[in-house]
Amino acid sequence: MANSSFKNVKISGILTVVPEIIKSIDDEIDLYGGNQKQIDRIKKTIGLDERRVSDADTTSVDLCEAAAQKLFRGLDLKKKDVDGLIFVTQTPDHFQPSNAAIIHGRLGLDNSCASFDINLGCSGYVYGLWMAHMMVASGTCNQVLLLAGDTISKFVNPRDRSTAPLFGDAGSATLIEKTEANTKSFFSLHTDGSGNDFIKVPAGGFRCPTTEKTTVEYEDDKGNWRSKNDIYMNGGEVFNFSIKTEPAAINEILEYSQKMIKDVDYVVFHQANKYIITNIAKRLKLPLNKVPCETVSKYGNQSSASIPSTINDALSEKVSTSQQDIILSGFGVGLSWASASIILDNIYCPPVQIYSQGEKID
Repeated sequence: MANSSFKNVKISGILTVVPEIIKSIDDEIDLYGGNQKQIDRIKKTIGLDERRVSDADTTSVDLCEAAAQKLFRGLDLKKKDVDGLIFVTQTPDHFQPSNAAIIHGRLGLDNSCASFDINLGCSGYVYGLWMAHMMVASGTCNQVLLLAGDTISKFVNPRDRSTAPLFGDAGSATLIEKTEANTKSFFSLHTDGSGNDFIKVPAGGFRCPTTEKTTVEYEDDKGNWRSKNDIYMNGGEVFNFSIKTEPAAINEILEYSQKMIKDVDYVVFHQANKYIITNIAKRLKLPLNKVPCETVSKYGNQSSASIPSTINDALSEKVSTSQQDIILSGFGVGLSWASASIILDNIYCPPVQIYSQGEKID
């Protein structure tokens, strides 16, 4: 069982940026045959309303660089002191080099800084935290910069009702560092590769390279249009996976950390959609005031950045001014899921920031 605990490691700051462009499901009523009642029902039950999407020139590197620079300024952090850099993304700028190498150069970090990518989506932020905690706890690094960001909207076919209103873009930066305080964090990690087809972009890699054929759009049996270059999601299977695995995952991390749910201030889930989150909460008998679930309505499903974005969006004041005992849990593409029990104690955590394309970054 992939469970780990760490001492004397803390999170010092979290910052998330989102693009300026706002898209609303109300503007996509033609996707639903002009049925306003269906739009209203989707907004109320699934929680899909607005989302933030990047323009053609903005990538996950741009968003995460902006987040990192703002985090450096907010923490008055010296770049030479960062000795680890992790970039979690499934929308890299290139196959080669890694996003981590690109942003290492842009940020001007020291040559002694270990830098690498993690190719994970919805569970990726927790996996990245786990890796960063290991790097610090092992003595390899004193300060690790974790960047998590995706521009999944670039994979979405605008005529696919199952994905078009869902995915938003974001970039986040988190600083993990050594501390003398008697802190302890707990992680639990899982994978079920038998469900790898449930969320997938079929073309673009070496198994199925992009060609003229992969750009041809086709209609599925539900009236959704997409090509093999676009993201496909089996909504029913993803829902069943989520409500089956997540309650067990939360109970597992509670048992492993030897905590009761009453000891936990908040449970922050990956913002898949509001319907999934509230269903998981009901199965766990979690009061909804402990489970932020409105971030997806403002920014969309932000893949690897959804958990830090939710912390910045919903818990900024709480974690900036007090100590909060929090469970984080990401689940989705892979299929994979990961949970963590952590303490956020007076960290630097401003509200979600807006990224302006072309803004000057020092």
